[in-house]
Amino acid sequence: MRIIVPYPPGIAPDIVARLVAQALSERLKQQFVVDNRSGGASNVGTSIVAHAVPDGYTLLVVTTTNTINTSLYDNLDFNLIRDIAPVAGLVRLSLVLAVNPSVPAQTLPEFIAYAKANPGKINYASVGSGAATNVAGELFKQMAGINLVNVPYRSNYMPDLISGQVQAAFTPILQSVEYIRAGTLRALAVTGATRSESLPGIPAAAEFVPGYEASVWDALGAPANTPADIVEALNMQVNTVLSDPALKAQFAALGAEPMLMTPAEFGKYIAAETEKWGRVVKTARIKVD
Repeated sequence: MRIIVPYPPGIAPDIVARLVAQALSERLKQQFVVDNRSGGASNVGTSIVAHAVPDGYTLLVVTTTNTINTSLYDNLDFNLIRDIAPVAGLVRLSLVLAVNPSVPAQTLPEFIAYAKANPGKINYASVGSGAATNVAGELFKQMAGINLVNVPYRSNYMPDLISGQVQAAFTPILQSVEYIRAGTLRALAVTGATRSESLPGIPAAAEFVPGYEASVWDALGAPANTPADIVEALNMQVNTVLSDPALKAQFAALGAEPMLMTPAEFGKYIAAETEKWGRVVKTARIKVD
């Protein structure tokens, strides 16, 4: 069984895929192999699975990025909704709105008020136009009624955030939690619908901006037309290993929580996410470089 990860080794989707692959291999006594096929902001690996034989032996790690890319790229040789069958959720992670301590705001309401009083004067870092760290910020801008300026980075923005070259970021909790605990950065809110166990004292942005939610998630898909009985069997096995306390503890160390869904539930979720991020991309007029 091959699990294609459309990203390089060592980043969150790859780590999650390897943990799940190991758990499935041990449970089913069958080898689940992670195959990294990075490139094109996940489009290369996704295309491989979209055109693979639908026999249940090729799976894809689907992420938030896939749902964003649907609206960012006009020349994809696949359609996410049409060509990838939903199999199972894996994990969901919140981002955290972290600011440099020089920003005169101790709370999210103070940050919003400061941004409204200083339109266009606060910038936030992201890992590139159209990335989850960008669209999370753009959705927040739209819903909070403020004007923040995106500063896209091709490499690690954390040194500039710590030094104050950029003032804020909607950043993965795992990447920033040590700086938050040390007081080098100030956490104002997490982007999930509820508070995160990794930062339990930090409110969810939705507590002040009702309806705001910008989770980053990983899941499993398969080529369209993969037999339904195979999809259902895979879903059952994935949900079983996701419920294992040992695996849940490993996810928690990444700032992630299991995302148990049926194939039908995941299908509805991915469609809703695709529509949601499509609206954000269109409203913000986000273009890839």
